[in-house]
Amino acid sequence: VTHSLFTSKVKQPEHCAHLPGNTQSPDPSAKTEAAKSPLWTSQGDAEVKLRMGESGVAAEPPLTVHQMFTSAVERYGDNTALAWKEGDQAKSLNYRDYYKACRTAAKSYLKLGLQRYHGVCILGFNSAEWFIADIGAILAGGFGVGVYTTNSPEACQFVAENCKANVIVLENEKQLQKILQIEDQLPHLKAIVQYKGALREKRPNLYTWDEFMELGRDEPDGPLDAIIASQKPNQCCSLIYTSGTTGQPKGVMLSHDNLTWTALSTAKHVCLTDATVAQEVVVSYLPLSHIAAQMVDMWLIMRVGGSTHFAQPDALKGSLVNTLKEVRPTAFMGVPRVWEKMQEKMKSIGAKSSTLRRKVASWAKDVGLQTNLTRMRNTATGQAPFQYQLAKKLVFKKVRKALGLDRCTKCYTGAAPTTKDTLEFFLSLDIPLFELYGMSECTGPHTISRPDAFRLTSCGKEIPGCTTKLDNPDEEGNGEICFWGRHIFMGYLNAPDKTEDALDAEGWLHSGDLGKRDEHGFLYITGRIKELIITAGVKDAVPLLSNAMLIGDKRKFLSMLVTIKSQINPETGNPEDELTPEAVEICKKLGSSAKTVSEIAGGRDRTVHAAIQEGINQVNKKATSNAQCIQKFVILNRDFSINGGELGEQR
Repeated sequence: VTHSLFTSKVKQPEHCAHLPGNTQSPDPSAKTEAAKSPLWTSQGDAEVKLRMGESGVAAEPPLTVHQMFTSAVERYGDNTALAWKEGDQAKSLNYRDYYKACRTAAKSYLKLGLQRYHGVCILGFNSAEWFIADIGAILAGGFGVGVYTTNSPEACQFVAENCKANVIVLENEKQLQKILQIEDQLPHLKAIVQYKGALREKRPNLYTWDEFMELGRDEPDGPLDAIIASQKPNQCCSLIYTSGTTGQPKGVMLSHDNLTWTALSTAKHVCLTDATVAQEVVVSYLPLSHIAAQMVDMWLIMRVGGSTHFAQPDALKGSLVNTLKEVRPTAFMGVPRVWEKMQEKMKSIGAKSSTLRRKVASWAKDVGLQTNLTRMRNTATGQAPFQYQLAKKLVFKKVRKALGLDRCTKCYTGAAPTTKDTLEFFLSLDIPLFELYGMSECTGPHTISRPDAFRLTSCGKEIPGCTTKLDNPDEEGNGEICFWGRHIFMGYLNAPDKTEDALDAEGWLHSGDLGKRDEHGFLYITGRIKELIITAGVKDAVPLLSNAMLIGDKRKFLSMLVTIKSQINPETGNPEDELTPEAVEICKKLGSSAKTVSEIAGGRDRTVHAAIQEGINQVNKKATSNAQCIQKFVILNRDFSINGGELGEQR
């Protein structure tokens, strides 16, 4: 996911400065062996050279996931690790029992025949079972593989086959039906586990969650311990599949060190509190098929002994705020659309308030925005003005409480650009949104804003131990953003050519994003050098179309502007109203008598409009998820041209 070195010299809070590093002693031979390996690979069973630094966080000893987990159990064993609700009943697992459950799941996988370096696909909403299924797969020597819940059966089939999935863990009957449609096309599949709801019918190798966990409960520890002992930090343990907007999804191979080191560096950068001081609390609701949700909800929280609370499956349809008010998280990550929905809801409520309340709120927001903008420009913290203190008491505290963010000192936004309007709206309410930026290929974050270092519309500064290069900058300083650090992925599974496209000869990861830095070192995303989604599929499905332009950036859904093939004026190069002979012929076959663009544009010709809709429907069927589906289209009244300003001239 796109959209969304520097070590801060600002003095950190005491608890932040003393966050534990890698306290376990890794295998001393692992570092020596890793130094001989290449920086990248496309083979699931290979090892890579770790990008170790000479000092600081970049030089921290590498750890496996198991080593990080056992360290958490030793330090925070009795602390609540996972919490959720079943109906009205609150449930939880502490770190010690969480670890035991992951070991049991790992032994169950081995009993089912999970092979080393083969996948376990997980398809469902966030839950304790999701976490246990993922970490259990890693401990057993396989790959944890999150799958988009909106994937079509065909998209699920591609991912499962690409990672040689031996087991698929899924949430419910709806997801089970997808897999049953493609089961005979998955030669590596040995078992399916359904973790919510009763099984509608008994089938060979189909298990409930309880049945699955029972398989490994009495298995000996020896075989599992041998596999765990053989794991190295520079080996793959997790696969994150890209959304497939430019072709088939790519399996981003993340090593143990990618996960454990990135969690360490990020925790230090954002000053997460160690649980020996006070416990961090987060709400898990964003799709775990994305690295952003996994990094925050699973790995970062494990690093500091925090607690993850699972939201309800309908979180994004309205129940999220209820969960936030119950849990009162200390840190919260939202994609732009989540913040926008909160903004819309608050504006709607505000519009219905009394005149006096509206005036007070307007005054408070003015005070909040100016106070926070002043803070942003000047990191020196003096006495807050009296007006701000009054606004905080009258408005800001009440707003935070109504959102469930009264304990939240760290609110983040990422995975896509957030509009300046939304950033300023929340800043005016004394809720600064700290932008973060990165990719699946850099294990999530690369830059993150902080309370003592942020600018509106900037995605912040690098997490410690990481470096940014702006490649081929123009006269304004805009260049392609390239990353370096121990968070850089191992490569794309079974795709050496695509891996070489992403990593240059020196090992820098090329993002495809354009960016620039200001004089203070803040990074800004300014554009994109690659097309994210190819529209050729639509033009193939509807040969009547001349051009198709996709619109989706900063929008709630994808829409498309299409033009019809028309005659070109040979002297001016401008498109004319008259259709090409080919277009007239196509219209005839469809049952339309149209001979000009104006007869068709704007949906005037229902037959042609229906034919284009059918073509788009065919393209949508091949989309990886709903996010890649075209929801609306408009037929324009003239074709794109250079003279019209819609097309650029090749030089």
